[in-house]
Amino acid sequence: MIRVADLPATHPGRRLLTKRTPFFAAPGEPRCSYCVYVPTSWTPESALSVLVAVHGTGRSVGELREGFIPFAERHRLIVVFPLFPAGIEDPDDVGGYQLLDAHGIRFDLVLLDILEQVRFRWSARIESVLLCGHSGGGQFAHRFLYLHPDRVAAVAVGAPGGVTLLERSLAWPEGIGDTRRRFGITVDPGAVARVPVLLVIGGDDDGRADLAAMGDHGHSRPEQLDRLAGSLARHGTAVEKVVVPGVGHSAAGTRAPVTGFFARLLPA
Repeated sequence: MIRVADLPATHPGRRLLTKRTPFFAAPGEPRCSYCVYVPTSWTPESALSVLVAVHGTGRSVGELREGFIPFAERHRLIVVFPLFPAGIEDPDDVGGYQLLDAHGIRFDLVLLDILEQVRFRWSARIESVLLCGHSGGGQFAHRFLYLHPDRVAAVAVGAPGGVTLLERSLAWPEGIGDTRRRFGITVDPGAVARVPVLLVIGGDDDGRADLAAMGDHGHSRPEQLDRLAGSLARHGTAVEKVVVPGVGHSAAGTRAPVTGFFARLLPA
C-alpha cells in the first residue's frame, strides 16, 4: 500500500490522496469501504488527529463529507467516512451495522482496520479518535464507545432511534449483559465514563411514527436520547445534551453543536 509521504510532491498521486479521496475497500471486508478528507495543510510530518463520521441509514456519505470539510480545514484534522452498505447477505437489511455485529461481520473491527490503513497511508494519529454519528450513525457511535472506550477521545451521538443502556440485566442491543459472549469484550462503564459525550437532537425531531413503523411503539427519538443520557450519567459519564430549535431529523441541522463540542476539546 502506498504511503503518501513516499510520493514525490509533484506526483499525481498526491492530488488523488489529499483533500477528497476516492473510496477504498475496507481491509479484510471489501464489501465495506471508506473515503477520507485530508486538509490542504497536510504534510508527511503532520501526524494529524482523526475524526470519524458515521453515516445514518440513508448513507449520504458524500453530503456528510462536504459538511465536515470546513471543520477539517480549520482544525487540521483528517476526517474518515466509513460506508457500510445496505443489503449485505440480507437484501433488505439497512441497519445491521448499527448493532456492530450482523451477518458475520464485526463492523466495529472493520472500522479499526480502516483506521490502521489511515494511520499508515497518511501518518495519522489514530490511537484515540473523535467519533460522531447521526441517527443510525449515532447508534453505531455509542455502541462502539462501549466496546472500545480506549480508542475514543470524545463521542457525539445524534438522534438515535435505538439505544443500548449500560445495564447488565439486558442482552445486546438493549443492554450490555452478554457482550463477553457476543464480542469477547466485557463493557467497563468506568472506562466509558472517561470519554466525554454529546447528545444532540433537533427540536422538531419526534420520530415516533418512524420508530413505530420499525416495530418500536413505545418511544420517540427524544425519549431514546433521554434514556441514553440517564444511563450514561448514572455510571459517571460527563454528558452534554443539546436540542437545536426548529430542526427536524437532520444531520446537517445538528452539525454545529457537534463541531463546537469537538472544537472545545481540541488544542487551540
